[in-house]
Formats: sequence, C-alpha cells, structure tokens
Amino acid sequence: MASHIVGYPRMGPKRELKFALESFWDGKSTAEDLEKVATDLRASIWKQMADAGIKYIPSNTFSYYDQVLDTTAMLGAVPERYSWTGGEIGFDTYFSMARGNATVPAMEMTKWFDTNYHFIVPELGPNTKFSYASHKAVNEYKEAKALGVDTVPVLVGPVSYLLLSKPAKGVEKGFPLLSLLSSILPVYKEVIAELKAAGASWIQFDEPTLVLDLDSDKLAAFSAAYAELESVLSGLNVLVETYFADVPAESYKTLTSLSSVTAYGFDLVRGTQTLGLVTSAGFPAGKYLFAGVVDGRNIWADDLATSLSTLQSLEAVVGKDKLVVSTSCSLMHTAVDLVNETKLDSEIKSWLAFAAQKVVEVDALAKALAGQKDEAYFAANAAAQASRKSSPRVTNEEVQKAAAALKGSDHRRGTNVSARLDAQQKKLNLPILPTTTIGSFPQTVELRRVRREYKAKKISEEEYVTAIKEEINKVVKLQEELDIDVLVHGEPERNDMVEYFGEQLSGFAFTANGWVQSYGSRCVKPPIIYGDVSRPNPMTVFWSKTAQSMTSRPMKGMLTGPVTILNWSFVRNDQPRFETCYQIALAIKKEVEDLEAGGIQVIQIDEAALREGLPLRKAEHAFYLDWAVHSFRITNCEIQDTTQIHTHMCYSNFNDIIHSIIDMDADVITIENSRSDEKLLSVFREGVKYGAGIGPGVYDIHSPRIPSAEEIADRIDKMLAVLDTNILWVNPDCGLKTRKYTEVKPALTNMVSAAKLIRTQLASAK
Repeated sequence: MASHIVGYPRMGPKRELKFALESFWDGKSTAEDLEKVATDLRASIWKQMADAGIKYIPSNTFSYYDQVLDTTAMLGAVPERYSWTGGEIGFDTYFSMARGNATVPAMEMTKWFDTNYHFIVPELGPNTKFSYASHKAVNEYKEAKALGVDTVPVLVGPVSYLLLSKPAKGVEKGFPLLSLLSSILPVYKEVIAELKAAGASWIQFDEPTLVLDLDSDKLAAFSAAYAELESVLSGLNVLVETYFADVPAESYKTLTSLSSVTAYGFDLVRGTQTLGLVTSAGFPAGKYLFAGVVDGRNIWADDLATSLSTLQSLEAVVGKDKLVVSTSCSLMHTAVDLVNETKLDSEIKSWLAFAAQKVVEVDALAKALAGQKDEAYFAANAAAQASRKSSPRVTNEEVQKAAAALKGSDHRRGTNVSARLDAQQKKLNLPILPTTTIGSFPQTVELRRVRREYKAKKISEEEYVTAIKEEINKVVKLQEELDIDVLVHGEPERNDMVEYFGEQLSGFAFTANGWVQSYGSRCVKPPIIYGDVSRPNPMTVFWSKTAQSMTSRPMKGMLTGPVTILNWSFVRNDQPRFETCYQIALAIKKEVEDLEAGGIQVIQIDEAALREGLPLRKAEHAFYLDWAVHSFRITNCEIQDTTQIHTHMCYSNFNDIIHSIIDMDADVITIENSRSDEKLLSVFREGVKYGAGIGPGVYDIHSPRIPSAEEIADRIDKMLAVLDTNILWVNPDCGLKTRKYTEVKPALTNMVSAAKLIRTQLASAK
C-alpha cells in the first residue's frame, strides 16, 4: 500500500528560511547564502519523507515566497512596472513582485482559500506575454534525484492559476481570465516535457478551485486544459489534487472524466461528503485514489482506527493496488516537528501530531492496510484518543452554561450607530478625517531581546515592566510629534496578536517552536485550543491605562476579536467551532468592560480573520457569518454609547460580505484597501451605504516602499468620492510591527500631511 504527502512546511524546524530571507533582504547575506539554506532544507525534507517510507514524495512545494508567485515566475507573467526584460527570473524581480521596491508597489496579497496563508495575486490581461521564465520545478526535481529521491513534481494547475488571478490595472473588470488558457498551456507543455526528459514518472497538479462553486464554463475549462495537455502528459502518471472542502458532484464528475489524469486526490477531513461520492457515484476503474485522511491543517493526532476503517471501505471500491494514503492538504499549514516541544505538557503533547508525526501516521496507515499493522503504535494512539476524551482539563461546566445562555439574544447595542457617533464626537472632539494607526509599531531587536529575556527569567518583572513602559512612552511621543489624532501604545508587550491573548486565557496551550508560515518570511505560532475557554484575569488593562496616562489624546485599547483568535489558532475538533468562538467572545467581553471601566474611551477589537474563515461553498456562508458576526457583537453589547468600538480587517476580499460587516455594528472599521488597488471602494461605488466610521487603508505596510503625501492625498480623494467626509478615517492598511522606524516615520509623516492637506482643501471649498 502506497503513501503520499501533498506538501511540507518550508521554513524549517528552526525557521531557517525566515532568517535567511530577512538577512538577504537586509543586504547582510548573498543570493548564494540564501540558496544554500534553501538547498539544505529541501534535502532534509526529502530525506525525512524517504526515511519514513513515503512512496510519493513531493518536490517544487518549497518556495521563497509562495507557490502562486512561483507559477507567475514560471509563466513569465511579470507586470510591466517591474521592468523585467526577459530571461530567467531572478531574486530582484521575484521579490519586487512580492514586496515592492523603492519605486514601485508590490502585487496584491490575499488569503489562500480559507487559511491564514497568503499568496501574491497574478495580474493578467489580454496583452500579458507568457514565456517559460523559471525552471524551478525541473531544477528541484533534478536536485532531489541527485540525492537518490525520486519525487512527484507539483505544479499549481493551469485552471486554478487563472481562477486565482485578477485583471491587471487598466484591464476591464469583467475580462475573462480563462480566455488566457490557450496562452499559458504552451508554457506548461514545456515544463512537463522537461520533467519527462529528466525522468519524472508522476506529476501533481494542484487544482484546489475544484472545491468551489463553479459554473459550467469554468468546469469546461478543466476538460479543455487537460485534453490539450494529454499528448505531452502521455507516459506520465498524472495526479490532480484538491483540498480544503468537498468536491461538488458536478466537479467530481468533470474531474473523474479527464482521460489524461491517472489519479485524484481528495481532502476527506474537510470533505467528508466527497467520501459519499466515491462510494455512491462510482469511481473510474483503473484510476488511483489519493485519500487525504490525515489532517494537514490541524495538530491533533489522527484517530488511526477511524481512518483505517475509512480506508478499508474505500479499498473495497477502488481496489487495494489503487488506493494511496495521503494527507488532506499540504502540511505547510501545521507546525513542523513535535520533537522540538520539550516543555509542552506531556498529556497535551500525547494528543498532538505536527508535520513530522503526520508523515509517520500516513506511513503507518499505509502499512496497516497492507497487513503490516504496528499494533503498539496503534494502541498508543488509541490510548491518547481516550485520554483526550476523558480529561477533566478539557471541560468547564461554568463556561459551557454561560455560552448556552447566549441563545435567544442577538446582543446588539441599544442605540444606533449614528447616535453613538454623535455622542462619541462630543467626548473625543476629533477633527474631520481623523488619523490613527492599526495597533502595532516596529518590533525592534532590543524589544524582542527584552521579551525573550523576561520569558527566560533572565530579567526581573520590574525590569521588564520598566523597559516596556519606556517603549510605550517612545511610541506615544512619536505619535504626538507626528500629530496623529487617536493613538496606540504600539503593543511592545506582544509577540503576536493571538498568542498574547491565548497565553492569558484558560483552555489554551502553547508551543515553543510551533511556527507556521503566513507569507514570505512572516511566521506565526498559533496557540492550541484544547478545552473550554475563560478569562481568569484582565489581560491588557494595565498597559492601556499606562499608555493613556502618558497623553491627553485618545488611546486605543487593543484587543483581538473572538473570530480571529479562533481562526488563527489550532482549534479543538471535538465540538463545533461556533461553540468555541462564543466562549472566546464572553472572555473578550469581560476585557472590553474592564477597559471601559479603566477610562479607555476607544477600544479596537480586531477581526482580521473574519473573512478568512468564510466557508468555501456559498451554501455554508449564512450560517458561518451569523455566528461569527454575533460573536463580535457579544464582546461589546453592554458598553456605553460614548465608548467607541473599532475593528480591523485585512488581506481578504471583503466586498462579498460587506452587509455582514455592517451587521457587526462597530462604530469604526479600518480595513485593508491600498494593496488591493482600492478594490474595496468599488462596493461603495455600486451603491452600498455605510453609516459607521470607516478607514480604508491609505498605504501598504507589507512593502518597504514609502508613499508620498501626494499619493496618499490622491487615495483620500478617491475615498471621498464614495464616502462621506464625516465618517472617513485615515490610516495604514495594517499594523506596523514588520516595518523599521526608518520606514514608519516618513510614511506616517506623509499620511498626516495628506490628511491635513485634504482638510484644508475641504475647509476652503465651503
């Protein structure tokens, strides 16, 4: 019985790639240094899977930024503004597309389906010229082969690539991106031919868009694409991999009728209904089924007995020699190796499996199907499953009763937003186009050192508090000098916006090295929600009150919202997600009320990940949005009209959920806008009325580029064309923690100057 891994984490067990990338970007190391780190990481990953007994090992899943950008490079689809003149795409062009440079902005970045991973959105149009411009897929296959590992090269499928793209600037919004299929397939043919010549016997096309609601034209594109590729694919085994949800019946029918395809990969963790299609709608004779039974998106140990039973039922349909045990998706969405967690509670640790352990689980299931079951391994797994179900630390009856009592109320504030804004303005006395930032300020080397030494007990609590207070004071004084209207304390006490809160909530566990890539070199360390959630003590009140005491200007209390904490954590899978979210909402509600009682007049409850959690299928949208929006309202339903509630969202497409955003009933929302070419503004041009305060971001903080005051003023003018003056705020796209002060100071200076310029123009126009 064969085994397969869809993909594997790229950063390395100690985030080796992250540090190599940042060193290269800072000019402290060379391209050769970066490539050496990458080469060593790839070799280690391939060896690990080979040693574990995995038969189908992926290559070309490693990336310096993301796999969609890699495909853009492969196709030579470089936007003109990067002045690429042809040839093999190098780091300069590649990273300019990802991060921008001193003269041109980066390409748009958005969420990869419903994950916290991001990808760079291709910009295409009728005049885009395609050419084979990156030989990465072939080079990495050859690299693995030279090490004695025969891999399955992985490519983003041609149809999914186009469906994940957007019309380039200046191209009609309705431009049919699939019309470019005939233009990109010749490049795919060149790549496939080179892989065949190099000795590849299998090739994997990731076509995750097959799990979406696709109309007949989009489904026809899959048939056309793989029919066109059929001749060059001859002699290769072809796997089309899907993940993250069920494959709809019509998509399943289209996929399984592709004559050039040898094997189909399905996510049987999040796509349980696909299992029914395989067993009831039939499975094509002679084809392989890559059964994704081991969860690639969470950190819980697989229930091996249940998975084995599922595989045995599939074996009866597909045949023993045609069933391959696999992960549900790439393991890049989980942490790297549980072995590195030497301080994790032993009971909780027994419930977990990171990427390295999931590779072993896949192999163990494959061997069990082949009659070589490791009885001791399966028995230990069964004991861990039983331990988790019976552990008293998982359940808190008081929390469960409080969450159950939420039923029957929609938890709205008693006054409408217009009246609340009037009451808040009388108290806050803000100018028109008030300026603010999103929360975090640069996380300097010194600041990280202080937090690290405090955690290691190398400095006292008194020394730590003194250092953090000094940092807050520095950030407050800087904002006053810049003349920003509503201030933030800069979050110097926080390494991560979710981890910080999880560390202070019950029901959470934390890893030392459970890092997961979010984008580029940005890694996050999601907390693990293993039990019922409550707030034993205030979490932010001391720091917010301290910051407010340093200024007469309004100081925002900074919280992470319940939906974002949920979506950016590894969540328990033994109860519905909405039940866990309601528990978190009640904990945050206590914090909001304590902040208000402490004199904080503006409280921001970030819901950066609300859109991210939206199910991939439209039929499931309403239920999710109902409980997600309700969870946010619970957090602030009992505060005074004069307390202003902000929320923040970023790096997703919000236009399709704008009415749910309105239903959140926040007083002010700050939202990413600039990096996505002001796509958000189109919803207001189309007639949506928004009565609360709103701050569409005026510049992209994920690029080192510093926008001019004129550029920002132009953005504000565009916003005023569709939004009322009295509700518009001026702010960056997102928090500033990833930037340097040498970038932040001039960018914020220009932002405030632009706001003042527009205020003057508006005043003179009266």
